[in-house]
Amino acid sequence: MASTVLVVTALEDVTADRVVAALNEREVPVVRVDPADVGPALTFGFRIGADRPAWRGRLRTASREVEPGEVAAVYYRRPTPYGTRFAHLPRQQRDFAAAEARHGLGGVLNALPGTLYVNHPAAVARAESKPAQLRRFTRLGLRIPPTLITNDPKAAGEFAAEHGPVVCKTFRGLPADDDGRTGAIWTQRVDPATFDDTLTVTAHLFQAEIPKTGDARVTVVGRRVFAQQIAAPDGALDWRRGDWDALLHAPITVPPPVEAALHTYLASSGLVFGCFDFALTGDGDDPEHWTAIECNPNGQWGWLPDADDITEAFAELLTVERKGRP
Repeated sequence: MASTVLVVTALEDVTADRVVAALNEREVPVVRVDPADVGPALTFGFRIGADRPAWRGRLRTASREVEPGEVAAVYYRRPTPYGTRFAHLPRQQRDFAAAEARHGLGGVLNALPGTLYVNHPAAVARAESKPAQLRRFTRLGLRIPPTLITNDPKAAGEFAAEHGPVVCKTFRGLPADDDGRTGAIWTQRVDPATFDDTLTVTAHLFQAEIPKTGDARVTVVGRRVFAQQIAAPDGALDWRRGDWDALLHAPITVPPPVEAALHTYLASSGLVFGCFDFALTGDGDDPEHWTAIECNPNGQWGWLPDADDITEAFAELLTVERKGRP
């Protein structure tokens, strides 16, 4: 009976620390690994053949080891990018070594049949597309802001004239700079008078600003739903840009039609966990008050007031057994 949980993440990950501690309390076997540690601190040897049509072997860290057939669940959090491990190499060698590690070690770890992934990295990658998210939200009957994706100043101006005021968002966070530091550009209001040919350089995401009364973060873990209304003391357009410790939280009930749509969204995306952000335009009792903004399939939740309950939900979800070998 396989019951080991493989936790795939970087060394410094307080969110994963919570879940590992909860699993330890349940006496569930846990092996934590950062694939980017490949080298003397992380070794492996996996074999497959006609007589053994499944990968077998051992994955060894400095303190643990595990065989693929022992893994019942994988908690895939935020591992270090493979390229970081090889940053000291010339570019061609770095890219080659990172790709080989990703497709070799990652290829085995991401293809364990019969294993529960929370969430599978391929499903996460697919679900991170904001255009796909918005289309899926509408098909599930959720409200979304009128949205334009463009690099055309004329189209942007026409959209603003029809739906203004408008906000601009990024599709992804800022990539790392030369010092390895990443960043974010928060949602911000934009002045249509500034639209010019510089917009043609790349794609932009514009949305009608929602006259919101607040925001909601809905964390779904398996079938369990945790929802918090969030307000920034300064009334910021984007609550993420300020001091998270100063945010005001209050539990809120998700209307049944909205909750059902979220479960369907996750299931159809191959996910079992997701953090959904909504803009509220009322007290939240009516589904029409909920405007879907996005779903982060690997979002943070450790800062929320109900983090302890969410932790237990993760531990419960990951405490599974798999009969026999893959």
